[in-house]
Amino acid sequence: MKIRIQGNSVRYRLTRSEVAILKKDGYHKEQTAFNGKKFTYAVAAKENITKLQAEFNGDTITLFLPKEESVKWPDSERVGYENKMVLNDGQELNLLLEKDFVCLDDRIEDQSDNYPNPAAITQK
Repeated sequence: MKIRIQGNSVRYRLTRSEVAILKKDGYHKEQTAFNGKKFTYAVAAKENITKLQAEFNGDTITLFLPKEESVKWPDSERVGYENKMVLNDGQELNLLLEKDFVCLDDRIEDQSDNYPNPAAITQK
């Protein structure tokens, strides 16, 4: 799982196995260590919501996807989900949850678990 934060925008990208884990377990997390502390980012299926939500609690950002969608998503062509969440102070937090596609340029990282990139078909 990858996370990208820029201003008031949070984007998660999940590989095929991570999307499958979310469907099966309803939860997936990653951690980054910082000298004895850990920054955690997680995605969780949640009942009784209709769109993406997020919370920042302790050292953890959790992105919530409607439970119904977490079950359907792995087997669908849908790339992702987006929402502009209004915060208590009136600001908006842009949320995006996407399937992670294979990059079209050369990368050193292992991309074997990423989704095939639809743009790769049009480039051949």
